[in-house]
Amino acid sequence: MRLDGPESGNVEDRRGKRVGGRGIAIGGGFGGIAILLIALLLGVDPNELLQGTQAPAPQATQRQATPQDDASRRFVAQVLAETEEVWRDEFARRGARYEEPTLVLFTGATQSGCGFAQAQVGPFYCPPDRRIYIDLDFMAELQRRLRAGGDFAAAYIIAHEVGHHVQNLVGVLGRVEQARRSQGEAASNAMQVRVELQADCLAGVWARRAHETRNILEQGDIEEGMNAAAAVGDDRIQRAGQGHVAPETFTHGTSAQRVSWFRRGLESGRLEACDTFAGGG
Repeated sequence: MRLDGPESGNVEDRRGKRVGGRGIAIGGGFGGIAILLIALLLGVDPNELLQGTQAPAPQATQRQATPQDDASRRFVAQVLAETEEVWRDEFARRGARYEEPTLVLFTGATQSGCGFAQAQVGPFYCPPDRRIYIDLDFMAELQRRLRAGGDFAAAYIIAHEVGHHVQNLVGVLGRVEQARRSQGEAASNAMQVRVELQADCLAGVWARRAHETRNILEQGDIEEGMNAAAAVGDDRIQRAGQGHVAPETFTHGTSAQRVSWFRRGLESGRLEACDTFAGGG
């Protein structure tokens, strides 16, 4: 990626701070795989993804920042600034004002408006406080284990979470949450899949718009994004974790769906192309 623009001022760096509180003990019969599966799902509210009970979280002092941390922070701040440019312009074109989210960097665990969060939840967006939470060390480890490396793969993850923020601002998340309350589990999961696929599409829209105006994409970037989208498909995760696929439990969509909707946003550059609730794909 070519990121030579300004950094966003909306990055809150909590690394190196002492954290304690109530944590999440992940249950289930998958052992270490269970932690990975939950982390890979890139959810909106971590409480919806966790399969376990509340347990005391240890007090811990985070490690000191390194020069590599500074480079990682700069990358995140530049990607976030690129999303701000795109969505600010898009909202203004529609006669609205884009309210920029805050992106919180942490290591290990932190407090959020959605409760106490540990790194194993993976990157997530919290609607109540309109913040994105990312443990960069854990995200890098996920990318390594998924073989979904590259700077644009990381940017796709950030853009996906910003996509949830856009959904929150325009009311999609609120309407879906209200509708899900009257649905059974299978129908509720299906609606959540549509939310996630739309965020993938919005990430594609962002990439297209940012490249058109600031030429941010380099050779191989698109492939990195597609690979990352495929890596976090429910079918791929379930097959790796439990040896079989249960479509009725999907909450994020198949690898093919995630790639398809990311590509749809990338090729169109239009919000109207991201109506995942209209059916299809």
